[in-house]
This record gives sequence, C-alpha cells and structure tokens, in this order.
Amino acid sequence: MDILIEKFQKKMDAVSLQFKRSLMQQINWEARLIGIKGARGVGKTTLMLQYIKENLPLDGASLYVSLDNIWFGENKLSSLVDSFVKSGGKYLFLDEVHKYPNWSQEIKNSYDDYPELKIVFTGSSLLEILNARADLSRRAVVYELQGLSYREFLELKLGIVLPIYTLQDLLENHLAHARTVNAAIRPLQYFEEYLRTGYFPYVFEQESLYSLRVEEVLNMILEIELPLLRKVDMSYVSKLKQLLQLIAESAPFVPNVTKLAERIGINRNTFTSYLYFLQEAHVTRNLYKDATGITQLQKPNKLYLENTNFQFVLAPHAANKGSVRETFAANQLEYRHSLEYTATGDFLVDGIYTVEIGGKKKGNSQIEGIPNAYILADDIEYGNGNKIPLWLLGFLY
Repeated sequence: MDILIEKFQKKMDAVSLQFKRSLMQQINWEARLIGIKGARGVGKTTLMLQYIKENLPLDGASLYVSLDNIWFGENKLSSLVDSFVKSGGKYLFLDEVHKYPNWSQEIKNSYDDYPELKIVFTGSSLLEILNARADLSRRAVVYELQGLSYREFLELKLGIVLPIYTLQDLLENHLAHARTVNAAIRPLQYFEEYLRTGYFPYVFEQESLYSLRVEEVLNMILEIELPLLRKVDMSYVSKLKQLLQLIAESAPFVPNVTKLAERIGINRNTFTSYLYFLQEAHVTRNLYKDATGITQLQKPNKLYLENTNFQFVLAPHAANKGSVRETFAANQLEYRHSLEYTATGDFLVDGIYTVEIGGKKKGNSQIEGIPNAYILADDIEYGNGNKIPLWLLGFLY
C-alpha cells in the first residue's frame, strides 16, 4: 500500500490546476458514490486529481489509485479499502475500474460496509453501471465526460474563459452570443485546428505525437476494450477498422447493413450488435429514427465517427467536409441532448428542433415550412434569423 500512496503523492505534485473541465462544477461531489464514465484520453484521471488537489486534505484522508496497477495482481481492492479506512481514510478515488475483475461487487460492498467512506470511480464508456451484478445504479451518481468542446479548447489554448450557453438560449440569441465571442477572438481562426486536433486534452502536451496517440486510443478500444467487455471477436477487428475508415471518407454515411455484413463476412445480427458496441465505446455515433429504447439489433439510419479528430486520423487527406460538419454538430449536441434521424433535415434535437447543416450558402429549401427549424452554417462569424454559425455549437459545455 505504501507504493500506491507514493505514486499518488507524485501525481499530486504533477497535476496542474490551470485548466479545469466544465464537468467539474456539475458533479455533486457530496454524493457517497460517484461514477465518471468516458472514452480513453478525455481527461477522467486529471479531473479526479484536480478535485483532490483543490478540495481535499493530503494528510492520509484521501487516496487515488488506478486499478490497472500491478499491485492488484496480488492484492484485493477490499483489503485496500479496509486498511485505508482503518488508517483514517475518508475519500477514495478509483481509476480504470473496468480493468479489475468483480469491481462492481467490491465497490458495492465497500459502500455498504464503510458508510463514512466516499468513493469516486472512473471507467470505460462501456462500463455497465445499470447492468452491473451488484446493481450500483441505485447507489452511484454517474456522469459522462467526453472530449473538449470548442469553448474548452479555446480556453486551454488561449487562456481565455468564454461563456457556456444553453441550446435554447443559443438558438434564440445567437447573434448576441456571436458578438460576445467575436469581441474576444476570431472564432473561425481556430475552428479548423479544433476539428483536426482539438478534441483530446493531451494535444497541448506533445502536439507532434497527437495523431499517434489518437490512433492508440482507437486501437486500445477496438483491440482490448471491445473484446474484453463486449466479447467482440478479435478476428473481425481489422474489418471494423476498415469500416471506420470508410465512414471517415464518405459523405454522411447511410449504412446498408446487409451488404456491409456480407462484405465483412459476418451475419447481419452480429454486425448490427457490433455497430451498437462501437457507439457504446464512443468510437461511432449512430443516428436512429427513434432514439428511445434502442436495442442491439436496431439498424442505425446514419453512421458518424464519434468526433472529428477520429476522421482526420483515419482519413488525413480524404475526410469528407460535409461529414466533418455533421460529426462536429452531432458530437457537441448529443452530449446534453437527444439526437434523432429525420428525413426533413439532418437531425431532430430533443424531439423539437430540426437542424440542417451546411456551408455558408446553405438555404432554407430543405426545412421550409418546418416549425423550430434552423440552419447551422460553416464559415460564417455571425448568423441571421434561423441561420446560426456552426462553431457556436462548441459553446454548449
């Protein structure tokens, strides 16, 4: 245990408080059991360490450990919890819980047996809180962390704090909000950079290695997490990579599931399940006509990659412009809102707003006569009427 404490102290020395994710202010840190899910590399570990450094005593009452540490090869989490509490521990932060067998049962037991202990844990987007055998859903408050918004990217890059807008406020008052942002920066100056290399916080650590690190994230999810947590057959992983490249290079991708399944050499139902797992893992974003009660065997109406950085890594010279725009919009919108396929626009948001996405010359013809319909246009600094700058969606969190 001394080894784990020493590693924790070193991490405390290294973590910076200069930039903090917007989710930090939204988490109810008073809850006894908190779960934070998210894809690899979005900043879950940093979020926890920053909270500890800024808010908790470093006198032995707090401890951070990663459950993929080799120490857990010969030691149980339950033993660590018991020793920690008996030594005066009050705040336990557990990282990468999906790497530890039977994690949910041991966390549930710790929650029940030590009522004085507060636990925060992180894990893969594939973490099944609701289906966990220990039924943590009744005990844990669970949050999702995704990559940087455009607003967060600008704050991290330029050191300026810009406001967060609700979707309704943005739609109703976009001209005023565009003026506010344009008074501080030229938003289009950095937008292309964000789309290419701005989604994961580590871009500012080693920019030259960014694409390699993003590729590693994809490989880790496809080759380790999906086979481990969703039993995806390793023999199909290379075919799934080909599918992702196809999505990156195509116009907004409308999948013919039967033909794609035949091309990969897999039965249709298994392939549809794999598409569902790719979305769960935050590799793709699948658009369905009805977003309620989606099942593994439901065919998506459109396929996108989860974020635009994936597109430029998979197709650095052939990423489809229209698909990049829609991928950005879907990524920023669906973090806080429901998104559905609609035949009359690109997305139906929260069952209310129809949005059409395009370049600066995009007109109203496709959404004419539809109530609550908006155009999200690229390459404009200011909008007019129901035409809104696409980049403003990057200020929703």
